[in-house]
Amino acid sequence: MNGWDLLVDRADLRKTSLVPTDVEVPLAEGEALLELESFALTANNVTYGAAGDQLGYWKFFPAPEGLGRIPVWGFARVVRSNAADAPVGLRLFGYWPMSSHTVARLQKRPAGYVEVSAHRAELPPTYNAYQVAEPAADDDWRSLLRPLLMTSFLLDNQLSDLPLKTLVLSSASSKTAMGLAWLARRRGVKVVGLTSPAHVDLLNATGLYDKVVTYDAIRGLKAEGPAAYVDFAGRSSVSKDVHETLGAALQASLIVGVTHWEARGGPPQTVGPAPAFFFAPDRIRQRMKDWGAAELDTRFQAALGAFIAGNPWLTLKRHEGPQALQALYDQVVAGKVSPDEGHIVRPARA
Repeated sequence: MNGWDLLVDRADLRKTSLVPTDVEVPLAEGEALLELESFALTANNVTYGAAGDQLGYWKFFPAPEGLGRIPVWGFARVVRSNAADAPVGLRLFGYWPMSSHTVARLQKRPAGYVEVSAHRAELPPTYNAYQVAEPAADDDWRSLLRPLLMTSFLLDNQLSDLPLKTLVLSSASSKTAMGLAWLARRRGVKVVGLTSPAHVDLLNATGLYDKVVTYDAIRGLKAEGPAAYVDFAGRSSVSKDVHETLGAALQASLIVGVTHWEARGGPPQTVGPAPAFFFAPDRIRQRMKDWGAAELDTRFQAALGAFIAGNPWLTLKRHEGPQALQALYDQVVAGKVSPDEGHIVRPARA
């Protein structure tokens, strides 16, 4: 296989296929061919697929009808170029497909590079921005945690506007939920994590949550108000249980992800606040306006460094080649990845 894409069935995220690609494809004026060096794969990427139609994630990297290329975060290097701004050897961090190679139309800007392909013009600019990235020892941590903890950071920032006593998180084993739990507890908020029985002991061992509750025990939950609920799972039955159990104590309800993508749907909530969808790029734009890009990055980098240093339970696992990626994806989409592991893929075998 000269090059390859891992394509996903948009109607059933469990179905994938490895499709060969031509790395000698002619490049139009302004285009560059990049080879992916490494990227992280997490439950967050499943959310990109599950919300692909609703939020436009399928539009970033076009695929044949009925199929999709799920985006990931990581590093890629220009290996052929017909773009003055993108010389061979240029290494970028950003948003890529699960592929060995990809073609991009890159333009240099003061803060890095922007992908300016016509099909991406109406998509959120956060995902079209790429940073020049020389190799560094913490590259794998950057791939894994920058997109996830940035969402955690922005959520915590928004929730800090409320006088919360308690924060309840579904899919508590997801990295974004764990990051939010760590940030909120630093502000003195009590955090309750909802999870499956298989993850209870591990989540308790991390020390991130004041209390860990299984989904079937939500109806017995006692929480001091004002409280907020952040839904990372996307399961209507879980949200219904939380809303009805917390009642008047629940002051805010946010929907972030759909890690339980196969259990989506169901009747709308009728108790408590109407759930509001949290879209990280919107909050980034607001905070960049309020603080400026440099201050936002400074605050986030401080939080990221502190999280890595303060959570030694999190370990990295590395995978090489397309078959290893496909096997890992099967585990991630089935929810079988351990919460204390972060997974990094190197598309090319060593």
